[in-house]
Amino acid sequence: MGKQERGTRSRLSILEAAARVFDARGFDAASTNEILASTGLTRGALYHHFPSKEAIAVALLAAHDEALVIPDRQVKLQSVIDLTFEFGFRLQRDPVLRASVRLAVEQTSFPRPVTTPYEQSGAAILELLKQAQQQGEILPGVDLAEATSVIVGAFTGMQVMSQMYTDRRDLPERISTLWRFLLPGLANPGMISHLRITAPPERSDEPAPEEEPSAVATARP
Repeated sequence: MGKQERGTRSRLSILEAAARVFDARGFDAASTNEILASTGLTRGALYHHFPSKEAIAVALLAAHDEALVIPDRQVKLQSVIDLTFEFGFRLQRDPVLRASVRLAVEQTSFPRPVTTPYEQSGAAILELLKQAQQQGEILPGVDLAEATSVIVGAFTGMQVMSQMYTDRRDLPERISTLWRFLLPGLANPGMISHLRITAPPERSDEPAPEEEPSAVATARP
């Protein structure tokens, strides 16, 4: 194994270990000793990649942006819906993304980045809503910025409730419920019957594995 490949694997090992610790304990309660204990790496190896716990958290937050993969749908409201399902699917499986979300939600000593995950999500959804409006999919008079804020806030609340009650196992059902209530105030009536508010076909029959490759698995060191 080459030096670069070893470095990539060490970095990924640290991020995945930190993700599990942050997801379980939160940023403030997590320690680098606990992170290192599950990696088998030395403290020197950790500091080679990340000079501090805060630097690890910054790298984990980047996973949020990487998870915002926009589904390519002709109907742009369907793209918004499927984006929430895909993000929920990743939350069920990816410990790095889960840690990123916890870092974004919790009030901790970790300083907030200039661009927060909420702003990243909002920018992606707002752009899709603008395209949907241009295609005549949106009710007249809808404030797209307000609609974006409601979608991001409602999804955040739903995934937090799903985490509390079922460890996110029922998240797809909660997302379906979310859209059943939101669409009448957002979509033109003729559009609603053509929109699918269940998981995309490529996801709906896929069993949940214990863990999916991390969102940073292909990131460069």
